Amino acid sequence: MAYKVVPPEGGRAPIKMWCDGVSVEDDAVEQLKRVAEMPFIYNHLAVMPDVHLGKGATIGSVVPTVGAVIPAAVGVDLGCGMFAWRLSIHTSDLPDNLHAMRCDIEAAVPHGRTDNGGANDRGAWSDITQAIAARWRSLADRYAKIIDKHPKARAQNSVNHLGTLGTGNHFIEVCKDTEGHVWVMLHSGSRGAGNRIGTYFIEKAKEDMRRYFINLPDADLAYIPEGTALFDDYVEAVHWAQDFAWANRESMMANTLATIQKHVPKFEVSEEAVNCHHNYIAKENHFGKNIWVTRKGAVRARKGDLGIIPGSMGTGSYIVEGLGNEQSFCSCSHGAGRRMSRTQALKQITLDAHIKATEGVECRKDAGVLDESPAAYKDISAVIAAQSDLVRVKYHLTQLLNVKG
Repeated sequence: MAYKVVPPEGGRAPIKMWCDGVSVEDDAVEQLKRVAEMPFIYNHLAVMPDVHLGKGATIGSVVPTVGAVIPAAVGVDLGCGMFAWRLSIHTSDLPDNLHAMRCDIEAAVPHGRTDNGGANDRGAWSDITQAIAARWRSLADRYAKIIDKHPKARAQNSVNHLGTLGTGNHFIEVCKDTEGHVWVMLHSGSRGAGNRIGTYFIEKAKEDMRRYFINLPDADLAYIPEGTALFDDYVEAVHWAQDFAWANRESMMANTLATIQKHVPKFEVSEEAVNCHHNYIAKENHFGKNIWVTRKGAVRARKGDLGIIPGSMGTGSYIVEGLGNEQSFCSCSHGAGRRMSRTQALKQITLDAHIKATEGVECRKDAGVLDESPAAYKDISAVIAAQSDLVRVKYHLTQLLNVKG
């Protein structure tokens, strides 16, 4: 048996953890136990090896429910996920120095955050391109219907964030696989629009808990019962945000590929493409029942599904194929997982250590990204080894260039 079971007690659901050989903080285990106390948890919680403490629910967990969902377990970066595409060129086709390519990608894809997200924010479009406007038209009517019902869910930035990277652990990378094929990979979600939707419905759920005097083991476990108008509106809004996130990644990929083309011989994209969410909800059938599955930092890994498990700025990433393990609700990890909080990383990781850890990678080497340095994350090879019954590795990718906000 590849997973360890934290047995139920006091009516709590069992917790199955794929964490062999990977450290798990005590606070994360306690948080998992609080989630497992909720009466609508179905069968058991599944915990991935990249697990670490989160808000509402533990990052790296799969929360199956019947009759309710927990908005904070989904989080606020709704539809956050990965997109990777293999190109027809090899590393020998790349320039010897990738600095100019990185600068051009940074110019082509808005990233980071300035001006407190205001009018001069470098991480948003100041002038909407025709391509972005066309993608937004496919989303605009549904967004308007959601905002008509819930005006406070409106974001300051919506179309201005479509095709933009953001901050934190979001990134764009040029990588190589073990055979020298070049890949482009990126990580982002639904940006300001999704964040506002997530934040709004988390608070609405908390308001209901207070209104009906429902005591919870953690206030962030406020839930929305199925069969209510609020539940239907939440699911509608989350699914819209997931579609926005998908379109966001497609837009960034298009701009990144067009930029790379200026620096290399003419290339084509292969059929090897992966676009997957890892913060989302879905209605699925498991153990003979239709249920809601919340993947909070986890990737769907049905038999044959392709997924992406990134490491960090300097430790490589993996393209994997799902094995369809039902015990994990057909899921796998979404990355290496943090072993240090951002505050800890900024205190403990030196700039010299970061420069050494990212040697050979064209990336930011300044104090502003120390919280994303490889030492802040778990050992990706151990994380992959711990889930050998969930996925098989198809490609091991190594970073050549990395863009962060």
